[in-house]
Amino acid sequence: MAQVDRDLDVKQIAKHLDMLDERLDNMDTVITSLVERVMERPLTIEVPCPKCGHIIQVNVTSSVRLHGKEGG
Repeated sequence: MAQVDRDLDVKQIAKHLDMLDERLDNMDTVITSLVERVMERPLTIEVPCPKCGHIIQVNVTSSVRLHGKEGG
């Protein structure tokens, strides 16, 4: 019976690792898209000040060109 429990634990750990891997892949996709957009044109993020409520604009720009994986 202990072997069956161990096998179930291993399967559950493998399932959790697969889920974590999928989440990391999704995060990588979002971050890569964001970086590519910033590299192409300025990005403006607007956030309200938690104290006064005024909108704060953060402009993100870059003058560095990214190279693709295959091009180096």
